[in-house]
Amino acid sequence: MPTPLSDLCRYPIVQAPMAGGAARPELAAAVSEAGGLGFLAAGYKTADGMYQEIKQLRGLTGRPFGVNLFMPQPSLADVTPVEVYREQLAGEAAWYESPIAELDPYGGSDDGYEAKLAILREDPVPVVSFAFGCPSRAVLDAFAKVGTFTVVTVTTAAEAQAAQWSGADAVCVQGIEAGGHQSTHRDDPQSDGTGAGVGLLCLIAQVHEAVQIPIIAAGGLMRGSAIAAALAAGASMAQLGTAFLATPESGANPLHKQALTNPLFTRTELTRAFSGRPARGLANRFLREHGPYAPAAYPAVHHLTSGLRKAAAKAGDAQGMALWAGQGHRMARELPAGQLVEVLVAELEVARAALNPGSGSGAEAGAAS
Repeated sequence: MPTPLSDLCRYPIVQAPMAGGAARPELAAAVSEAGGLGFLAAGYKTADGMYQEIKQLRGLTGRPFGVNLFMPQPSLADVTPVEVYREQLAGEAAWYESPIAELDPYGGSDDGYEAKLAILREDPVPVVSFAFGCPSRAVLDAFAKVGTFTVVTVTTAAEAQAAQWSGADAVCVQGIEAGGHQSTHRDDPQSDGTGAGVGLLCLIAQVHEAVQIPIIAAGGLMRGSAIAAALAAGASMAQLGTAFLATPESGANPLHKQALTNPLFTRTELTRAFSGRPARGLANRFLREHGPYAPAAYPAVHHLTSGLRKAAAKAGDAQGMALWAGQGHRMARELPAGQLVEVLVAELEVARAALNPGSGSGAEAGAAS
């Protein structure tokens, strides 16, 4: 049987598995060593690439950690909208002197899912989480047999119920405030992806009434006081991504880290511009110019824009990069990841003492609750 989540780490703090290079082994190790739960992001990596990062992380820490997988996505039924979008990006290709990838309606849609599952079953890790959908009961049961704790990321109470029914050990509840991709289980192609979602505290309450499995809260959490609020609302743990993005252990591009607190970037928006799936990032030129026209076609659009984003980063132009960030980005602190965990825990203890005067609040007690 999997080890309960509360026994895997000292504090109720989870480092979000940020795909694209930010959640590298150094970051996960630092968080786990400090008493939180570090995560690797297997998304966009080959199965062997994932395995090599797991080996590297195990060499850095003996503490528990997690690995996040992307669920397979449907192939494109109609490539026309993506072809039109590709033509619209011609100016970007010329500006950055970078060719746009040819469209492959089948390429990368499964993200090496089966091969990654096979590795994680053969050589188990303490926690595996899933984004963009819910695995089958057979997959979740297989992980349970090897002692792996499973988490499904959800954005609605209905998705949480489906995850519980399928056998997930916990759900990660993602509020609309969260940076990066919205982990909806079904992306509505009729929507522009920027419509109103549900705020984290309200969503925690809805999910808390709908399921009986533990809840990990995610979305805009940057301070220990916000973590305390999420735990008081019904969550067992809190997952932070943007807060760890600015740490030296993060693999995010330096331009991305600087942009989090740069006065030039005043707000975030949900957009399909970079990947074809709704994701929250700092509002820059690329997002503003192309967001209104990007089709619902993930991961095809991701592969189309990948070379452009890399070229923009190489040119030192943050206006052409995908600057994923949650709504609390201006509160980012450039602290080492381990020290950030310590600061968050201290803030959490103060907030809990204020919420429950005389009750003996401790972050350790919260982790065990």
